[in-house]
Amino acid sequence: MKRFCIEVTGEFACFTRPEMKVERVSYDVITPSAARAVFESIFWKPAVRWHVRRIEVLRPIKWINLRRNEVKSKVSVSTVLAAMNGRDDASIYADEPEERVQRAGLFLRDVAYRLHADLDVRTDRGDPEPPQKFHAMFERRARAGQCVNQPYLGCREFAADVRLVEADAPQPPPIDETRDLGWMLHDMDFTNPADPQPVFFRAQMNRGVVNVEDGAAR
Repeated sequence: MKRFCIEVTGEFACFTRPEMKVERVSYDVITPSAARAVFESIFWKPAVRWHVRRIEVLRPIKWINLRRNEVKSKVSVSTVLAAMNGRDDASIYADEPEERVQRAGLFLRDVAYRLHADLDVRTDRGDPEPPQKFHAMFERRARAGQCVNQPYLGCREFAADVRLVEADAPQPPPIDETRDLGWMLHDMDFTNPADPQPVFFRAQMNRGVVNVEDGAAR
């Protein structure tokens, strides 16, 4: 495994707490799963796995209340299958009065994080490519600003700016704040693909740094 570091900034962010149900309320900082998704948006292949190890908070934690138009329906599996066969339209239109609903949200604003993650190349893959090839591919894509899809901060409408942090470049320190962040979503366990389970860990921010535990509780 090789460790990489990226800096992620954005105007808004929402890392939704699952216990809040309908209304969106964000965690205080980015979750490991959301951080992993940022790395995967830059470089992803079936042969590699990203493991987030460290989160550094670079700006004070600020909040904003917003009300947004959302849809209250979900597209059913049968509708999607029908649309794939050309028999139906799976679209949901937010401008239709019967579908539109306003919901309040408590979001983060003006966020900046420095994320550290290990790029793990699977040893059970069939191709003979060396791990160094994948390391070089990520570095090249990150430096050039290339991505598989637009990196975002929790919600797809909250786009993120990402840059590769070079090892020898001077960097600003994290915020000087320590707090208990409580139980936070670590990631989803897909050991049983038919029934994925959430995995949580007790997050502690020590002088702006959250060290992600390897072992997390269900």
